[in-house]
Amino acid sequence: METRWLIAKDVDKQVVKDLSDVLGIDNNLATLLVQRGITSFEKAKNFFRPSLSHLHDPFLMKDMDKAVSRIKKAIDNNEKILIYGDYDVDGTTAVALIYTYLKNFCNKKKIAFYIPDRYEEGYGISYKGIDYAADNGFQLVIVLDCGIKAVERIEYANSRNVDFIICDHHRPGDKIPDAIAVLDSKRVDCQYPYKELSGCGVGFKLVTALAKSMGRPIEETYELLDLVAISIAADIVPITGENRVLAYYGLRLLNRNPRPGIEAVLQHANIHRRNELSSEDMEENCVLERELTISDLVFLIGPRINAAGRIEKASDSVRLLLANNKEHANKLADSINDLNAKRREFDNKITEEALKMIESDITLKNAKSTVIFNENWHKGVIGIVASRLTDTYYRPTIVLTRSNNLITGSARSIKNFDIYDAIDDCSDLLEHFGGHKYAAGLSLKPENLQAFSERFEKYVSEHINDEELVPELNVDIKIDFRDINPKFVRILKQFAPFGPGNPSPVFLTTNVIDTGYSRAVGNHKHLKLSVKQYGNEEQCFSGIAFQKGEFFNRIHSLEPFAICYYIEENFWQGKTSLQLNVKDIKFNGFTDFSSEK
Repeated sequence: METRWLIAKDVDKQVVKDLSDVLGIDNNLATLLVQRGITSFEKAKNFFRPSLSHLHDPFLMKDMDKAVSRIKKAIDNNEKILIYGDYDVDGTTAVALIYTYLKNFCNKKKIAFYIPDRYEEGYGISYKGIDYAADNGFQLVIVLDCGIKAVERIEYANSRNVDFIICDHHRPGDKIPDAIAVLDSKRVDCQYPYKELSGCGVGFKLVTALAKSMGRPIEETYELLDLVAISIAADIVPITGENRVLAYYGLRLLNRNPRPGIEAVLQHANIHRRNELSSEDMEENCVLERELTISDLVFLIGPRINAAGRIEKASDSVRLLLANNKEHANKLADSINDLNAKRREFDNKITEEALKMIESDITLKNAKSTVIFNENWHKGVIGIVASRLTDTYYRPTIVLTRSNNLITGSARSIKNFDIYDAIDDCSDLLEHFGGHKYAAGLSLKPENLQAFSERFEKYVSEHINDEELVPELNVDIKIDFRDINPKFVRILKQFAPFGPGNPSPVFLTTNVIDTGYSRAVGNHKHLKLSVKQYGNEEQCFSGIAFQKGEFFNRIHSLEPFAICYYIEENFWQGKTSLQLNVKDIKFNGFTDFSSEK
């Protein structure tokens, strides 16, 4: 599928020059900063040197005082507390965070955690979970990463005399549940300054409020930031504002001293400690052989933590995150890694079946959206499949399967299309739904499937145009290879952590040619590039271009081309080298790279 390259609009050249002068950096780097709203020395200082002092007062969040008061009462009265969380990475890290902090003040026999079964109970607060709390004498339940729309369930919990504190970050419905406290900065009546915290991030604000109220050292809560960073990455929330600070310090903690469960997961991903350090140094500093990035959390750690909840029960993921014993952590990580391998098998099989289903149905193939159902598909991977189908056909996508007496599914969207609003338009046909602009979950009765598919397609057709159904690649700046030098790369690295809201800069370079050493790899699906630029014959760069093997013959014939790419470090066999991660290739003569955002 052809991709449109959208070059960022020009920014004020005088602002760029002033920033370049005051920071002592080149105009290209200053331009990237201005594009991110960083226009002064003070803003640049805060960007390059995130500080925990920049975090907002947790008591600015609506109901935080009520939540803290109720938890302190439970601790003082030796009540039983249940930590209840969603089964994905955000939920399990949040449960691990709250459990880890509260066990310092609670009798261990008085605190436990509960993760609902994806298949028996579904998403969010379940009646079974409420009954479990009531029947086992839990007077307080702290819910994480779900619950904002559980109005009827909280009414039921109140009837069973179980108090609930809800910590969520999803968009509320018209009515807020009648819980003891509902912490969600997306509440219309919440004045908290930052609205994009992860579910685990909301949990972190709760423990910082507790620390403040109880006179405990705030530094104790910072030891939990590794969990927050993993949740931020895996839940794909913006890495701006508070999230940037939390992710920055969480990554630093992961790199300096990963907890036993995470270290065991990293070993399965072939990331180990540096061999040249002595065993004593390794125990003390726990230095990894390379710096972890947000991408590592997304692609290496997140899927493994998620695997338990996708295939079996997510409680093992929480136990992994809580493990203090290396032997126990390794055992849990081995089991979860096996589940992740099964997850990949299901994922690949179902994706292949879904692609064939779409290709064989002319109506479905030509639609503006994808709504696809198979009652035998594994519920735990349909979200991943929805993402893959969205990547392939680039249109709003919903993948559905059967769960007990209902049809349940996951939705994924494309840039600038709010799939939550599209699903909300069909809400009278649904039993439950919730989520974000770009990802959501839903369930419906089988007899409503046809009507839902038709209305969803109608909504999408009326609210999206053909241009929006063409993939876009946002390009930050056009540079020449001669602009890439050690100082440039060193400063560029300090733009991290990268993610939504602060993406890794995409560069455009034209008049690129093969050095003669490029080759097709991976059964000719991908390109391993060795390239230079006309007028700069001596400076060569290595690069990787996934899914671009079709261009090998033209590149090898020395036909000039343009590339859009990230600049990254490639770690291989103990050595680190600079690499261009090429996102797209167009040959000279193209005309669509000058469009503006």
